[in-house]
Amino acid sequence: MHERVMRVLEFDKIKEQLAEHVSSSLGRDKAVKLTPSSDFAEVVRLQEETDEAANVLRIKGNIPLGGIFDIRAHIKRAAIGGMLSPYELMQVASTVHASRQMKRFIEAVSEEEISIPILVDYAEQIIVLAELEESIKMAIDDNGEVLDGASEVLRSLRHQLRTKEARVREKLESMIRSSNASKMLSDAIITIRNDRFVIPVKQEYRSHYGGMIHDQSASGQTLFIEPQMVVELNNELQGIRIKEEQEIQRILIELTVKVAEQQPELETIVDILTELDFMFAKARYAKKIKASKPLMNNEGRISLNKARHPLIPIDEVVANDMNIGIDFTTIVITGPNTGGKTVTLKTVGLCTLMAQAGLQVPAYDGSEMAVFDEVYADIGDEQSIEQSLSTFSSHMVNIVEILKSVHYNSLVLFDELGAGTDPQEGAALAISILDEVYKRGARVIATTHYPELKAYGYNREGVSNASVEFDVETLSPTYKLLIGVPGRSNAFEISRRLGLNESVIENARSHISADTNQIENMIASLENSRRQAESERDEAHDYLQDAERLHKDLQKEMIEFYEHKDRMFEKASEEASELIENAKAEAEKIIRDLRKMRIEKQAEVKEHELIEARRKLEEAAPPKIVKKSAVKAANKKHTLSPGDEVKVISFGQKGTLIAKKSDGLWEVQIGILKMKVEESDLEYLGSPKQEQKRHLATVKGRDYHVSLELDLRGERYENALMRVEKYIDDALLAAYPRVSIIHGKGTGALRQGVQEYLKNHRSVKRIRFGDAGEGGTGVTIVEFK
Repeated sequence: MHERVMRVLEFDKIKEQLAEHVSSSLGRDKAVKLTPSSDFAEVVRLQEETDEAANVLRIKGNIPLGGIFDIRAHIKRAAIGGMLSPYELMQVASTVHASRQMKRFIEAVSEEEISIPILVDYAEQIIVLAELEESIKMAIDDNGEVLDGASEVLRSLRHQLRTKEARVREKLESMIRSSNASKMLSDAIITIRNDRFVIPVKQEYRSHYGGMIHDQSASGQTLFIEPQMVVELNNELQGIRIKEEQEIQRILIELTVKVAEQQPELETIVDILTELDFMFAKARYAKKIKASKPLMNNEGRISLNKARHPLIPIDEVVANDMNIGIDFTTIVITGPNTGGKTVTLKTVGLCTLMAQAGLQVPAYDGSEMAVFDEVYADIGDEQSIEQSLSTFSSHMVNIVEILKSVHYNSLVLFDELGAGTDPQEGAALAISILDEVYKRGARVIATTHYPELKAYGYNREGVSNASVEFDVETLSPTYKLLIGVPGRSNAFEISRRLGLNESVIENARSHISADTNQIENMIASLENSRRQAESERDEAHDYLQDAERLHKDLQKEMIEFYEHKDRMFEKASEEASELIENAKAEAEKIIRDLRKMRIEKQAEVKEHELIEARRKLEEAAPPKIVKKSAVKAANKKHTLSPGDEVKVISFGQKGTLIAKKSDGLWEVQIGILKMKVEESDLEYLGSPKQEQKRHLATVKGRDYHVSLELDLRGERYENALMRVEKYIDDALLAAYPRVSIIHGKGTGALRQGVQEYLKNHRSVKRIRFGDAGEGGTGVTIVEFK
């Protein structure tokens, strides 16, 4: 991409905002150097990376990317034999620790069955250098100081240092606490000069303490003297410090060698952490601007849903839809100044650059972006004083350069095309330039003030007009983009609103040509029609939402009703069963008594009469209700599949399975209704194949199974009539008194053909349309003789 285009579209500001979301200098460098790619496969991969990071960020909220440093220079110096400082070694250990934490985090996320193949691949490339990390942390603390435990020698030397320092301080403190110290010392303190312990002595008492003078105050009245009695101890301290420094250097060199040995692994870690930091920076930025992943294509299609300019605050910007490359490849936008035309151009151009750089775009889900080889833009007044170029000349220089290289896979943005010169010549030149770019197959969006270009979209195939809306009532633009409607002049309406005399306005209108007035009236009519269509669409959407809500509420209430009915029926059945059981027990007692009486008194009560009485008593018991657990057991014997006939237990209705949904529900056709039902609420009745076998094995007659309705929706006219003929024969053989034929409303041709056939059938008594609850005019009810 051209640097000038990225500057004009303000892509640099996007990179600055992106850099605010990195976790390290590594990510910042990559953000600052970000450029769009024109390779389709690479762009798709970059978008997948950002989307994975966004998913992880949404689920986990945060990621362990702290403690990362740019250690590339440290690694290089260690590899060529240099010695790293304690602070540099600490940065190496911290970066290694961060890589280990990130690897563990990604592995944990992947175990939660979250699909993150790109992150998993990066994690697999990270080599865990736990031994190097531990060696450095055992020797150096988080502040870059070498620890006493770095080696036994260092521990011993530092112990000696502390002991010697204590002895020196003890001797000096005895001096400053003496009776005459307050007279001879400027201050009763012990301080350090040139790494040696000294005391501040007044100039006139310098000879009292002897020893060495290391410094004096600015006034010269105080001398910092190392008394003779501690000179030897200070000498010993210096000797120990030299040994300490030598031991520290030995430790640092040893650790530096370990870093050099892991050079390839450390360089890989730095590269991977750079990519991970940058990926999650893109995800954080997408979250900030409420962006979404666009679907990428290499066919020049752009479809933005409610797109916003990312550099305008969300609470101020107006979102717009934008489509190009599907029905048309050129858009000409007209409208008033400050109406948002240039912002629209920049929004499309900037979203394109962002998408091709792997950034998500500030638009709703489902947006689609194309990968272009080049994006060209001639936006703004960039005249050069040094070159003495006018506004028109400056624009033409840019356009000439664009026309030299534009081709079919280019996006071209023209702002105020042909402006800055004679209107007639400028309009003619604008049309010619648009024609030339259109012939080359490029995608073009141009803004203009010229009325001649309003007709351009009507006279050219593949070109569409567009405009930015202007509210005459408030005398301000709405910044809303209208595709397919050219902008119209609002000068007369604005003048009238501002109080200009009507006679002046009418006089001005008389100077406008009839064609111009006709075009303006046509545009006004289009705008009114659009507003009405939008209003009706919004109203229809509200009705649809209300209908869906009512449907869900009704379905819920029906389920609750049938569940309540089943519970009440089950309760009543149990009560009746209990009463009958009691009655049976009482009857058994009476029968026993009767038998006893027959035996004892030779009564004429026959045995078969007693058996018949018991049988009638048992038949009086109500049928047991089959509970859902039994239905589940029955369903387990058969795996439900589309086409099976089932009973919806909660409704008590028969239906046919259509398809199984992803949420575990089945879509069931019950008459003319379709609804989603849980599998546990379905009882398997049979399948079409079983019905066919039963049909072949059984003589057609009163027991032959035929559905009470025939659904013809979606059938061709000839096939539908053949099905009706066969169905009527089957229904007559099954001895049905009445059946339903579902033909739908549609154009009415199928309905009329079905009813004509039925009227002439010798076995049909009468036909009628269904009632409101039966499907209305979409269903014909047939009664047989």
